[in-house]
Amino acid sequence: MTTEELKAKIIDLKKRLSVTVVAHYYQRDEVFEMGDITGDSLELAKRTMADDKEFVVFCGVGFMGQSVKILSPEKRVVMPKVACCAMAKMIDGLYYDQSIQKLEDAGIKAEEILPITYINSDASVKARVGKMGGMVCTSSNAKTIITKALAEGKKILFVPDRCLGQNIARQMGLKSCVIGDGSDPKEADIICYDGFCSVHQLFTPDDVDFFRAKYPGILIAVHPECDPAVCEKADFVGSTSQLIKYITELPAEQKVAVGTEFNMVNRLRPENTYVLSSTKPECPTMNETTLEDLYNALKAIEEGHPINEIEVDEDTAYWAKVALERMMAL
Repeated sequence: MTTEELKAKIIDLKKRLSVTVVAHYYQRDEVFEMGDITGDSLELAKRTMADDKEFVVFCGVGFMGQSVKILSPEKRVVMPKVACCAMAKMIDGLYYDQSIQKLEDAGIKAEEILPITYINSDASVKARVGKMGGMVCTSSNAKTIITKALAEGKKILFVPDRCLGQNIARQMGLKSCVIGDGSDPKEADIICYDGFCSVHQLFTPDDVDFFRAKYPGILIAVHPECDPAVCEKADFVGSTSQLIKYITELPAEQKVAVGTEFNMVNRLRPENTYVLSSTKPECPTMNETTLEDLYNALKAIEEGHPINEIEVDEDTAYWAKVALERMMAL
């Protein structure tokens, strides 16, 4: 089928079924256009909580589908493609436990650690964080969450994204380190796990210098998953939703180079917006989902045998929800 034929069939299936199609900002344009609810990861999970449809068809990556299921266990969550976020795959329950052991070996007792996990993590990691009294954060609320956590007088273990942890520490004037970088974790306020986003690692300080030299007066706006050396050179650092607001509110004539995923940047504004990279920073896992995948997922629901349905075991779901709700309470 052609793209237009697929779109027509998807729209028809949506009308006839009790489904809500949810699409993350980083999805391909043609998939994003099919979304009934669109946004960033936590925003999508929260908005689907208020939705009354039986099925949520989530176009994104695995941990996002898990978050929807954890916060709305009564819903049936299916994914056209269960893509795995590369950053989320960098840590699992075993690696988390090993990180705690390394800190204990360095002289920091487990009860002296308050863990915070970026929402870009598997449910098993969120559950472990919940059991240790910690909570989840997003890129937009990380500073608020860390400020609250520090009030407890404990060492912050931040997983899995070292860049977000280091950037927040820099903003707050705190000391940070990365596990395994040779630093003494006892000297740090925020101890970061050595994970990262492969897409946001594509942006470099040289890219910033290039655009400033080529377009005098240009603004640089980047995501806090970028390397701290890039964020230090930027005019604005913010989450996906914060970047959208900042960029779309700029005067039309103001040039801006943006350091985040290509699909989102490409649909922001038609003129004077550039991708801060010499290569195309397209998230490979977010781009795995196709229109055909979405059509097949909806067709399977219609035929009574949903595919790629997300399930989270009871204990994991309970503690992961605790970690998520601690964040949402703030």
